[in-house]
Amino acid sequence: MVIRKLMALIFLMILVSCTTTEVAPESQTMALLEKAKALRLRGEKVEQSLYRKKDSIEGLSAGESVRRVQERSNFVNIAKISDDFVFDMKYATKDNFLKKQVYDCAKCLVRDEVAKALIAANNDLQKQGYRIKFFDCYRPHSVQKKMWKIFPNPGYVANPKGGSIHNKGAAVDITLVRSGGGAIDMGTKFDHFGKKAHHAYTKLSKEVLANRKLLRTTMEKHGFKTIKTEWWHYNFKSNQGYKISDFRWDCD
Repeated sequence: MVIRKLMALIFLMILVSCTTTEVAPESQTMALLEKAKALRLRGEKVEQSLYRKKDSIEGLSAGESVRRVQERSNFVNIAKISDDFVFDMKYATKDNFLKKQVYDCAKCLVRDEVAKALIAANNDLQKQGYRIKFFDCYRPHSVQKKMWKIFPNPGYVANPKGGSIHNKGAAVDITLVRSGGGAIDMGTKFDHFGKKAHHAYTKLSKEVLANRKLLRTTMEKHGFKTIKTEWWHYNFKSNQGYKISDFRWDCD
């Protein structure tokens, strides 16, 4: 396209030159032909450069698509591999400290290794008449930024500069429910930002303390660890090799 336009311009210049001069000297004609050749070569170089840029952009786009597919392939939707969990995904609703729905739909995605550990922990709890209920699982990094902007306290919300284990698909926010569906008293609601939610806080009923202990000991047995400020939050210990992700899952 570029070459065709340049050639048309060159011939127009030659035609104008011929009409304004009765007899064009041979030297002038040769000069015009040389100029036309130079312009044609320049046009070819420009067109080749444009094609290279186009190929580069398309290559980057294809590479990004492949990277995102590979990134997602390391995650599993735990509801697809087990029917034994309960889900109350708070950030797919407005019932959270953000007071906003920041997920398009409710899904619990975690790394494959993490899912296997959660199923093992849940199997142990079911033998005692309980099940795990999820509040949050994998969290896109962009959502982490929103949370930090609203509540920039590293004791409760991880700084997005370093990211959260949630952003790696290796952390879950959970509680216990009875196998038959009854609620369990854990002392505070999910996302209670205060000392009463701390593991070290003991001014609670024996029932609440026993419930928290059951959840903690079971999760620790299967490779998870706590953070001191949130009874509901558990990080999978083997998370160091996981990278922070920011993809959004598809909604059915």
